[in-house]
Amino acid sequence: MNNNTLLNGFEISTIKMIRTLLITAFFFVSALSVHANHADTSAKKKDDTLVHADTTHHTASSSFDINEVIFSHIQDAHEFHFFTYKEFHATLSLPVIVYSPQRGWSCFSSQHFHHGHENFNGYALQKEKIIPVDNKGNIDATIQVYDLSMTKNVVQMLLALLFFVWIVLKATKIYVQDAKKAPRGIQSFLEPVILFVKNDIAISNLGKHKGMKYVPFFLTVFFFILINNLFGLIPGSANVTGNIAFTFTLSIFSLLVILLSTNKHFWSHIFWPPGPIFVKVILIPIELIGIFTKPFALMVRLFANMIAGHIIIICFISLIFIFSQLSIGGGLGFSPVSILFTVFIYVIEILVAFIQAFIFTNLTAVFIAQAMEGSHDEH
Repeated sequence: MNNNTLLNGFEISTIKMIRTLLITAFFFVSALSVHANHADTSAKKKDDTLVHADTTHHTASSSFDINEVIFSHIQDAHEFHFFTYKEFHATLSLPVIVYSPQRGWSCFSSQHFHHGHENFNGYALQKEKIIPVDNKGNIDATIQVYDLSMTKNVVQMLLALLFFVWIVLKATKIYVQDAKKAPRGIQSFLEPVILFVKNDIAISNLGKHKGMKYVPFFLTVFFFILINNLFGLIPGSANVTGNIAFTFTLSIFSLLVILLSTNKHFWSHIFWPPGPIFVKVILIPIELIGIFTKPFALMVRLFANMIAGHIIIICFISLIFIFSQLSIGGGLGFSPVSILFTVFIYVIEILVAFIQAFIFTNLTAVFIAQAMEGSHDEH
C-alpha cells in the first residue's frame, strides 16, 4: 500500500468517523440529559417531608458514610465535586435548564441549590433530580417538569467529543502536510489503532469488501468508548461509561446497525428454524429474544466493568478514613497498603479502558457478521 492510498483512506475514514461521532453524540446528549420528572401524587400525604435539607443533621453527623461517597461518585450530578475541606466545597456548578408547561422555561446555576440544601426559583434538588416546590418548600404535585440540564455526564461527554475531534483533525493535518514522513506525535498512536480496528475487527469478522463499509462505525464506537473510559479515570471527573443510560443508548445503536445488516436467511432462521414443528414452537420465541439479548449483554458488560473498577478504587481509599475513625494510628498504618492497592487497581483500570472498548466493538462486529451470514447451501 503506497502513501497516497493510505492518506486517502485515512482522510475518508476520518471524515466519516467524525460525522458519525457528531450524530452519535447528539443522541447520547438526548439520552443523558432529557428526562421528565413527574411528581407522584399518590404518594403525597399530609405529613409530606419538606424539601428543605436538614442542615443540622448534615453538620452534626461527622461519621464517614462510605455509601454516600460511592454513590455520589458514580451517579450523575449537576456539579463537578473535586474535594471538601471542612466547610469548603471545591465544586464546578453546571447550568440548570428546566421547562414546565405551567411555569415556562427557567435557567440558572446549580450553585443556588447549595449542594441540595436550599430551594431556588420554585425548584429544589432532591437526589440529583429537579423537582417543583411551592412557597413553603413542599413538593408541588401539580407542576410537571422536564429537566434539560447540562449534568456532569453530559458536559464531560461533550468535552471528550471535542478533544477527540481535535486530535483526529490534528493527525489528519499532519498527513496532509507530509504523508511520506514516519508517524509522529499523536499520529503514531492513532494510526496503529485505526489499522487495528480496520484489519482485526472489521475485515477479520466481515471480510474485506463488507468490512470496509463498517470501518467508520467501528472506529466511532471504539474511540468514543475509549476516550470516555480514559476521561472517567481523571480524579474529580464523571464515570460516563459507568452510566447505564450511556451504555443503553450505545447498545441501541449497535442493535439498529445489526438489524439493518440482516438478510433474508437471518429472518427465515428466526421465524422458521430447522427441525420438527414442536421444536420450531420452542425455538421461535428463543430466537426472537436472542435478538435483544445480544445488545443487552453489550450494555451490561460495559456498564458493570466500568462501574466496578471505580467502586473498588473508592473502597480502598475509604478504608483509610474508616480505620482513622477507630484510631489515628490505624488510619496512618493502613494508608500505604490502601494506596498501593489503589494504584494497582488504577493501572488495571487503564488496561480495562482499552479492553472494554475493544470487546464492545469486536462483539458488535461479530453480531453484524452473524446477521449477514448466508445459508449453509450458499456457504
